[in-house]
Amino acid sequence: MENQQHGSSAGSYKPFLAAILLQVGYAGMDILSKAALNQGMSNYALVVYRHAIATVVMAPFAALLDKKVRPKMTLSIFIKIMLLGLLEPVIDQNLYYLGMKYTTATFATAMYNILPAITFVMAWILRLEKVNLRSIRSHGKLIGTLATVAGAMVMTLMKGPVLELFWTKGRINHEAAAKNGTDLHDSIKGGILITIGCFSYACFVILQAITLEKYPADLSLTVWICLVGTLEGTIAALIMEKGNAAIWAIKWDTRLLTAAYSGIVCSGVSYYVQGMIMKHRGPVFVTAFSPLCMVIVAVMSSFILAEQIFLGRVIGAIIIIGGLYLVLWGKSKDYKSPPSPLIVAAKIESKEENFDEEAITVEEKFHWINV
Repeated sequence: MENQQHGSSAGSYKPFLAAILLQVGYAGMDILSKAALNQGMSNYALVVYRHAIATVVMAPFAALLDKKVRPKMTLSIFIKIMLLGLLEPVIDQNLYYLGMKYTTATFATAMYNILPAITFVMAWILRLEKVNLRSIRSHGKLIGTLATVAGAMVMTLMKGPVLELFWTKGRINHEAAAKNGTDLHDSIKGGILITIGCFSYACFVILQAITLEKYPADLSLTVWICLVGTLEGTIAALIMEKGNAAIWAIKWDTRLLTAAYSGIVCSGVSYYVQGMIMKHRGPVFVTAFSPLCMVIVAVMSSFILAEQIFLGRVIGAIIIIGGLYLVLWGKSKDYKSPPSPLIVAAKIESKEENFDEEAITVEEKFHWINV
């Protein structure tokens, strides 16, 4: 019994660890992507190369490991895959990179913190997220979600004085400083692009969770998304760049490293891992950790790119982190261990007014009642 409890406790931390590692991977992508874009790489070409590499790397694993679990492809599933390839690889990533061009890596990551709020609202509407307005922890999830949005707005609209850090003194990146010093118009323009991208990504996460119910082969779905994203991204690049062949030139430099890293880590592995997490914790849990990426990027970009850090963005970051804590607190209660079957049955039967039924899943209720 003790070993079972220990195993269960260890397993409960796996989704948290996986979600944190995803954000670490995304942080590295943001730094590399900003460097590649600064060197003149087209964001449309980057998206295409990224998913082409992800397809090539992940396809052998899917072919070998998904043999027994891969269902037959149907028209309904294929249409969902087409939408998945359009929503994230094409719309979200291109808008995100365009928004980053107007601002900085730290700013773009900070704006992406509205993703949990958008995902939460969509999941609530589609009944993929449990919300009971009389429950304290549901209040925590709602307030925390609003806090992430408020923090993102503070980071967007409020700058304040520059915080001089000992590792940035004397080595300020003038291009980054110029971007940080852009007027409100550029900040708003970049913020709007990133916000639309966030909405697209939230749709992607929700649709991925729905698709996995009918097509539970995680690796195969990842490959399909990357392949379709490559094809759709190529069409978008040809249209937007108007046949400019120079965008496809790539050498053994930061551009190739960015495409390879973001493709393998942030598309191939990321789509697969977040799909696994969503099976156990839902789409909101996956996106709730996105504010962590902002903290990592802010520190890394100040070291690597010598980007300036403003007081307003630190204040916004604190608000965001506080909101993240509230969301995770509310979410953690959704997955706590089931109480004693006698207590559950007694409270359900007596219909106590203060009994929080949201703490117990429907499956657990039926299980204990039938016992």
